[in-house]
Amino acid sequence: MIDDFLLRALIAGVVIALAAAPLGCLVVWRRMAYFGDATGHAGLLGVALGLALGLPMMLGVAMLAGAMALVVTYMMRRGDYAVDTVLGVFAHSALAIGLVAASLLPGVRLNLMETLLGDIL
Repeated sequence: MIDDFLLRALIAGVVIALAAAPLGCLVVWRRMAYFGDATGHAGLLGVALGLALGLPMMLGVAMLAGAMALVVTYMMRRGDYAVDTVLGVFAHSALAIGLVAASLLPGVRLNLMETLLGDIL
């Protein structure tokens, strides 16, 4: 009844949901609800950085996401601002800088819907 391709996508979606649910609860309990947004938007900036430097996109994403996590950890320990405030500022800043950087790259066309949201299929 269901095509193998769609069945595999359904199974993958359920497995990802089951794996991500505990992590999502932990993030909400620690008042870091913007963490996913901030990491995703830093990922777009990482894609632009990877394309600009001629690196694989995943390496650029990993570098920027890791740097963002380190900066957020430092800002949390410092205690000057609430964690949600820091994450909100980083999320919107990374998105804006990433969009501008991606648009200024010569000869590069990005599908922003696919880059930001991905595709489970």
